[in-house]
Amino acid sequence: MKPSKLKKGDIVGVIAPASPPKTEPLKKGIRFLEELGLDVRVGESVHKQYGYLAGKDTERIEDIHRMFEDQDVKAIFCACGGFGTGRIVSRLDFELIRQNPKIFWGYSDITFLHTAIHQQTGLVTFHGPMLSSDIGLEDVHEASKESFQQLFQTEDIDYTYDKPKLETVVEGVATGPVIGGNLTLLVSTLGTPFEVNTKGKILFIEDIDEEPYQVDRMVNQLKMANKFKDSSGIIIGDFKNCEPKKRERSLTLDEVLTEHVTSAGKPALKGFNIGHSSPNIAIPVGSIGTMNTIDHSFKIDSGISGG
Repeated sequence: MKPSKLKKGDIVGVIAPASPPKTEPLKKGIRFLEELGLDVRVGESVHKQYGYLAGKDTERIEDIHRMFEDQDVKAIFCACGGFGTGRIVSRLDFELIRQNPKIFWGYSDITFLHTAIHQQTGLVTFHGPMLSSDIGLEDVHEASKESFQQLFQTEDIDYTYDKPKLETVVEGVATGPVIGGNLTLLVSTLGTPFEVNTKGKILFIEDIDEEPYQVDRMVNQLKMANKFKDSSGIIIGDFKNCEPKKRERSLTLDEVLTEHVTSAGKPALKGFNIGHSSPNIAIPVGSIGTMNTIDHSFKIDSGISGG
């Protein structure tokens, strides 16, 4: 189920389903949406703060429900990530979301919502740069901004950014729905009703500020849960600042990822600017993708319908 494409003049919503965004970067991010020709409505909990959360759970849930229910709102953009989506996901009205399919955009902690929404409703969502934590920064890569254009058209996506830097981990060709996101959040779904389902799918992973031993622990857990074995292929995105800090002796991040991914034996590519990177290239979660390690290609069906 794909949401309808955007056009100039459309109303879009901004929410903070996890942590509260920084005010000035958020203002800049909202101006960016307005420059795209969109009319922006800001959720009520966006400017609230409850510890490390953007308002209490009920307030953040109400914002999500309100934006999906509002027939005038054509897309929902998350201001930032942080922490908190795992606290609210079991109380979301997925039937409401199913009956009101629209663009849902974000990443990082939003991964839990991408996984749950797609698996519970079939709706294609978008893993892409957020308004406060990405677009609102002083130095924003043009390719991150350009990613938003996929919401205005129905052309398929051909990942070409910095393609010469992509590397083969395991040779092969894979096709299937694209699923995944932040490694920490994917692991946190395990054992819950929203456990990520990778059967026959291309799994992509990324993370930030995790040391190699922490990445090792999480990747190993995904592997033991058969998430690599079940997948058709694996895409390794950006792992920003995932370097040894506490331990003098450490495996490198590359050694950790290569060892675990290679043992799965599924076609795998690494080096993608997907995640906490600059640029942060947006991709639709749930659309059919095809990856080929011979020519380092990664193509994904448009996540947008022509309606």
